[in-house]
Amino acid sequence: MSDLVFTLLYIAGGIMLLALALTFVRFIIGPTLIDRAIAFDVLTVSSLGLMGLIALFERRMIYLDVNIIYGLLSFVAVVVVGKYMRKSL
Repeated sequence: MSDLVFTLLYIAGGIMLLALALTFVRFIIGPTLIDRAIAFDVLTVSSLGLMGLIALFERRMIYLDVNIIYGLLSFVAVVVVGKYMRKSL
């Protein structure tokens, strides 16, 4: 890949890290359980994107398999938290 592509990917990684930091702050200080649940979902999706970038930089496609499993588990976790908030477990 060209230097321009790597530069843009590094910028994207920095923006993702900033998004993770800001979302983590919302997760910690979120006043309600709904705020924390949404922040958790955004944290998992952002970390999935960051793991995808790491797989691209390292040229290791096994990270993408881990990424898929992590995405499925985080989806199930958000569904369980949503059902818990509606008290229908």
